[in-house]
Amino acid sequence: MSETRLPEQISSRIERGESFSFRCHCAVRCFTDCCRELELELTPYDVLRLRHATGLDSSELHRRYIIEEPCPDNGFPRFYLTMVDDGSASCVFVTKDGCSIYRDRPGACRTYPLGRGVSRSAAGVSEQFILLKEPHCKGFEESTAQTVESFMDSQELEPYNRFNDMLTEITQYVPAPGGAQLSDNHRRLYKLALFDIDLFRAGLRARHEKAPLGAMEQILDDDEALLEYGITFVRKVIFGASGNQVPTR
Repeated sequence: MSETRLPEQISSRIERGESFSFRCHCAVRCFTDCCRELELELTPYDVLRLRHATGLDSSELHRRYIIEEPCPDNGFPRFYLTMVDDGSASCVFVTKDGCSIYRDRPGACRTYPLGRGVSRSAAGVSEQFILLKEPHCKGFEESTAQTVESFMDSQELEPYNRFNDMLTEITQYVPAPGGAQLSDNHRRLYKLALFDIDLFRAGLRARHEKAPLGAMEQILDDDEALLEYGITFVRKVIFGASGNQVPTR
Protein backbone atom coordinates (compact mmCIF):
# COMPACT_ATOMS: atom_id res chain seq x y z
CA MET A 1 0.00 0.00 0.00
CA SER A 2 1.47 3.37 -0.95
CA GLU A 3 1.80 6.35 1.35
CA THR A 4 -0.64 8.39 -0.78
CA ARG A 5 -3.24 10.05 1.43
CA LEU A 6 -6.77 8.95 0.61
CA PRO A 7 -9.83 11.16 1.10
CA GLU A 8 -11.03 10.76 4.67
CA GLN A 9 -14.59 10.12 3.57
CA ILE A 10 -13.64 6.84 1.88
CA SER A 11 -10.83 5.51 4.06
CA SER A 12 -10.43 4.80 7.74
CA ARG A 13 -7.95 2.92 9.86
CA ILE A 14 -9.05 -0.54 10.96
CA GLU A 15 -7.35 -2.93 13.37
CA ARG A 16 -7.10 -6.68 13.49
CA GLY A 17 -10.17 -8.10 15.22
CA GLU A 18 -12.30 -5.09 14.31
CA SER A 19 -15.48 -6.01 12.43
CA PHE A 20 -17.14 -4.53 9.35
CA SER A 21 -20.03 -5.54 7.11
CA PHE A 22 -19.10 -6.43 3.55
CA ARG A 23 -19.71 -9.05 0.88
CA CYS A 24 -19.10 -9.06 -2.87
CA HIS A 25 -21.10 -11.39 -5.13
CA CYS A 26 -22.64 -11.46 -8.60
CA ALA A 27 -26.03 -10.11 -7.41
CA VAL A 28 -24.61 -6.95 -5.84
CA ARG A 29 -25.51 -3.88 -7.91
CA CYS A 30 -21.92 -2.77 -8.48
CA PHE A 31 -20.63 -6.20 -9.55
CA THR A 32 -17.35 -5.78 -11.56
CA ASP A 33 -17.40 -1.96 -11.25
CA CYS A 34 -14.17 -2.23 -9.26
CA CYS A 35 -12.60 -4.06 -12.25
CA ARG A 36 -12.75 -0.89 -14.32
CA GLU A 37 -11.12 2.55 -14.28
CA LEU A 38 -8.16 1.35 -12.24
CA GLU A 39 -4.38 1.06 -12.32
CA LEU A 40 -3.59 -2.43 -11.08
CA GLU A 41 0.03 -2.74 -10.01
CA LEU A 42 1.29 -6.32 -10.00
CA THR A 43 3.61 -7.97 -7.49
CA PRO A 44 6.00 -10.83 -8.33
CA TYR A 45 3.61 -13.33 -6.77
CA ASP A 46 0.71 -11.88 -8.80
CA VAL A 47 2.70 -12.56 -11.97
CA LEU A 48 3.45 -16.09 -10.77
CA ARG A 49 -0.27 -16.77 -10.38
CA LEU A 50 -1.15 -15.11 -13.70
CA ARG A 51 1.24 -17.53 -15.43
CA HIS A 52 -0.71 -20.37 -13.88
CA ALA A 53 -4.06 -18.88 -14.87
CA THR A 54 -3.15 -18.17 -18.49
CA GLY A 55 -0.78 -21.05 -19.20
CA LEU A 56 1.72 -18.58 -20.66
CA ASP A 57 5.40 -18.40 -19.81
CA SER A 58 6.44 -15.24 -18.02
CA SER A 59 8.00 -13.56 -21.08
CA GLU A 60 4.87 -14.06 -23.19
CA LEU A 61 2.71 -12.93 -20.28
CA HIS A 62 4.66 -9.65 -20.20
CA ARG A 63 4.27 -9.19 -23.94
CA ARG A 64 0.51 -9.63 -23.86
CA TYR A 65 -0.71 -8.34 -20.53
CA ILE A 66 1.87 -6.35 -18.55
CA ILE A 67 3.05 -2.75 -18.82
CA GLU A 68 6.41 -1.77 -17.31
CA GLU A 69 6.98 1.76 -16.02
CA PRO A 70 9.95 3.37 -14.27
CA CYS A 71 9.55 4.36 -10.63
CA PRO A 72 11.33 7.51 -9.46
CA ASP A 73 10.76 6.70 -5.76
CA ASN A 74 13.15 3.79 -5.30
CA GLY A 75 14.46 3.23 -8.82
CA PHE A 76 12.88 -0.17 -9.33
CA PRO A 77 10.48 -0.60 -12.27
CA ARG A 78 6.80 -1.11 -11.62
CA PHE A 79 4.52 -3.47 -13.49
CA TYR A 80 0.83 -2.95 -14.26
CA LEU A 81 -1.87 -5.15 -15.73
CA THR A 82 -3.02 -4.08 -19.18
CA MET A 83 -6.51 -2.58 -19.37
CA VAL A 84 -8.86 -2.85 -22.32
CA ASP A 85 -9.50 0.29 -24.38
CA ASP A 86 -13.30 -0.04 -24.12
CA GLY A 87 -14.10 3.41 -22.75
CA SER A 88 -14.09 2.09 -19.19
CA ALA A 89 -10.45 0.96 -18.91
CA SER A 90 -11.66 -2.52 -17.98
CA CYS A 91 -9.41 -5.25 -16.70
CA VAL A 92 -8.39 -7.55 -19.53
CA PHE A 93 -9.71 -10.55 -17.58
CA VAL A 94 -13.14 -9.24 -16.55
CA THR A 95 -16.28 -10.59 -18.23
CA LYS A 96 -20.00 -10.03 -17.73
CA ASP A 97 -19.93 -13.07 -15.44
CA GLY A 98 -17.04 -11.77 -13.36
CA CYS A 99 -13.32 -12.50 -13.25
CA SER A 100 -12.19 -15.17 -15.72
CA ILE A 101 -9.07 -15.91 -13.63
CA TYR A 102 -10.76 -15.69 -10.23
CA ARG A 103 -8.76 -18.49 -8.56
CA ASP A 104 -5.50 -16.74 -9.51
CA ARG A 105 -6.60 -13.11 -9.36
CA PRO A 106 -4.04 -10.53 -8.11
CA GLY A 107 -3.62 -9.75 -4.44
CA ALA A 108 -5.02 -6.21 -4.79
CA CYS A 109 -8.29 -7.68 -6.08
CA ARG A 110 -8.44 -10.13 -3.18
CA THR A 111 -7.63 -7.50 -0.55
CA TYR A 112 -10.23 -4.90 -1.63
CA PRO A 113 -11.88 -3.17 0.22
CA LEU A 114 -9.03 -3.50 2.70
CA GLY A 115 -5.72 -1.77 2.20
CA ARG A 116 -2.67 -3.34 3.80
CA GLY A 117 0.55 -1.43 4.29
CA VAL A 118 3.78 -2.88 5.63
CA SER A 119 7.03 -1.41 6.87
CA ARG A 120 10.25 -3.20 7.70
CA SER A 121 12.62 -2.38 10.54
CA ALA A 122 15.26 -4.18 12.58
CA ALA A 123 12.40 -5.59 14.65
CA GLY A 124 10.75 -7.15 11.59
CA VAL A 125 7.67 -6.39 9.50
CA SER A 126 4.79 -4.35 10.89
CA GLU A 127 1.45 -3.89 9.16
CA GLN A 128 -1.39 -1.39 9.07
CA PHE A 129 -4.86 -1.71 7.58
CA ILE A 130 -7.35 0.76 6.18
CA LEU A 131 -10.91 0.17 5.01
CA LEU A 132 -11.88 1.78 1.69
CA LYS A 133 -15.52 2.81 1.41
CA GLU A 134 -15.81 4.10 -2.13
CA PRO A 135 -19.19 5.48 -3.23
CA HIS A 136 -19.61 3.00 -6.08
CA CYS A 137 -19.16 -0.09 -3.85
CA LYS A 138 -22.45 -1.56 -2.62
CA GLY A 139 -20.82 -4.51 -0.89
CA PHE A 140 -21.00 -2.57 2.37
CA GLU A 141 -24.81 -2.76 2.21
CA GLU A 142 -24.56 -6.52 2.75
CA SER A 143 -25.06 -7.85 6.26
CA THR A 144 -22.16 -10.33 6.26
CA ALA A 145 -19.88 -9.54 9.21
CA GLN A 146 -16.13 -9.68 8.57
CA THR A 147 -12.98 -9.03 10.54
CA VAL A 148 -9.60 -8.26 9.04
CA GLU A 149 -8.47 -11.80 9.83
CA SER A 150 -11.59 -13.60 8.57
CA PHE A 151 -11.64 -11.54 5.38
CA MET A 152 -7.97 -12.22 4.60
CA ASP A 153 -8.50 -15.93 5.29
CA SER A 154 -11.53 -16.07 3.01
CA GLN A 155 -9.55 -14.40 0.22
CA GLU A 156 -6.59 -16.79 0.68
CA LEU A 157 -4.16 -13.91 1.06
CA GLU A 158 -1.48 -15.67 3.09
CA PRO A 159 0.95 -16.44 0.21
CA TYR A 160 0.39 -13.02 -1.37
CA ASN A 161 1.17 -11.21 1.89
CA ARG A 162 4.13 -13.50 2.64
CA PHE A 163 5.84 -12.81 -0.68
CA ASN A 164 5.00 -9.10 -0.56
CA ASP A 165 6.60 -8.92 2.89
CA MET A 166 9.71 -10.66 1.55
CA LEU A 167 9.87 -8.11 -1.25
CA THR A 168 10.28 -5.29 1.29
CA GLU A 169 13.77 -6.68 1.93
CA ILE A 170 14.58 -5.07 -1.42
CA THR A 171 12.15 -2.21 -1.93
CA GLN A 172 12.50 -0.81 1.60
CA TYR A 173 16.22 -1.46 1.96
CA VAL A 174 18.13 1.71 2.84
CA PRO A 175 21.86 1.41 2.04
CA ALA A 176 24.42 3.24 4.10
CA PRO A 177 25.58 6.64 2.75
CA GLY A 178 27.85 6.00 -0.20
CA GLY A 179 26.58 2.42 -0.39
CA ALA A 180 25.05 0.52 -3.28
CA GLN A 181 23.40 2.57 -6.01
CA LEU A 182 20.96 1.09 -8.49
CA SER A 183 22.41 0.50 -11.94
CA ASP A 184 20.70 -0.49 -15.17
CA ASN A 185 21.96 -4.04 -14.56
CA HIS A 186 20.33 -4.04 -11.12
CA ARG A 187 17.00 -2.98 -12.62
CA ARG A 188 17.25 -5.67 -15.30
CA LEU A 189 18.05 -8.28 -12.64
CA TYR A 190 15.07 -7.14 -10.54
CA LYS A 191 12.74 -7.68 -13.50
CA LEU A 192 14.37 -10.94 -14.56
CA ALA A 193 14.43 -12.72 -11.19
CA LEU A 194 11.13 -11.47 -9.81
CA PHE A 195 8.86 -10.84 -12.80
CA ASP A 196 10.26 -12.98 -15.66
CA ILE A 197 10.80 -16.17 -13.70
CA ASP A 198 10.87 -18.59 -16.64
CA LEU A 199 13.74 -16.70 -18.24
CA PHE A 200 15.48 -16.54 -14.85
CA ARG A 201 15.05 -20.32 -14.46
CA ALA A 202 16.50 -20.94 -17.92
CA GLY A 203 19.51 -18.76 -17.08
CA LEU A 204 20.14 -20.63 -13.84
CA ARG A 205 19.92 -24.00 -15.62
CA ALA A 206 22.39 -22.82 -18.26
CA ARG A 207 24.72 -21.56 -15.55
CA HIS A 208 24.72 -24.97 -13.86
CA GLU A 209 24.63 -27.16 -16.97
CA LYS A 210 28.16 -28.51 -16.41
CA ALA A 211 27.81 -29.09 -12.68
CA PRO A 212 25.38 -31.10 -10.55
CA LEU A 213 22.41 -29.01 -9.52
CA GLY A 214 21.97 -30.68 -6.14
CA ALA A 215 19.52 -28.72 -3.97
CA MET A 216 19.10 -26.19 -6.80
CA GLU A 217 17.12 -28.80 -8.76
CA GLN A 218 14.33 -28.69 -6.19
CA ILE A 219 14.28 -24.90 -6.31
CA LEU A 220 14.16 -24.81 -10.10
CA ASP A 221 11.21 -27.22 -10.16
CA ASP A 222 9.13 -25.21 -7.65
CA ASP A 223 7.87 -21.78 -8.75
CA GLU A 224 7.37 -20.43 -5.23
CA ALA A 225 10.77 -21.70 -4.06
CA LEU A 226 12.38 -20.12 -7.12
CA LEU A 227 10.69 -16.78 -6.47
CA GLU A 228 11.90 -16.84 -2.86
CA TYR A 229 15.41 -17.67 -4.11
CA GLY A 230 15.16 -14.82 -6.63
CA ILE A 231 14.24 -12.27 -3.94
CA THR A 232 17.22 -13.34 -1.82
CA PHE A 233 19.50 -13.39 -4.87
CA VAL A 234 18.53 -9.86 -5.95
CA ARG A 235 18.96 -8.47 -2.43
CA LYS A 236 22.44 -9.96 -2.12
CA VAL A 237 23.56 -8.80 -5.55
CA ILE A 238 22.37 -5.23 -5.07
CA PHE A 239 22.90 -4.65 -1.37
CA GLY A 240 25.06 -7.55 -0.18
CA ALA A 241 28.06 -9.54 -1.38
CA SER A 242 29.50 -8.27 -4.64
CA GLY A 243 30.74 -10.38 -7.52
CA ASN A 244 27.55 -12.37 -8.14
CA GLN A 245 26.93 -12.90 -11.82
CA VAL A 246 23.47 -12.27 -13.22
CA PRO A 247 22.21 -15.49 -14.82
CA THR A 248 21.17 -14.74 -18.40
CA ARG A 249 20.37 -16.82 -21.42
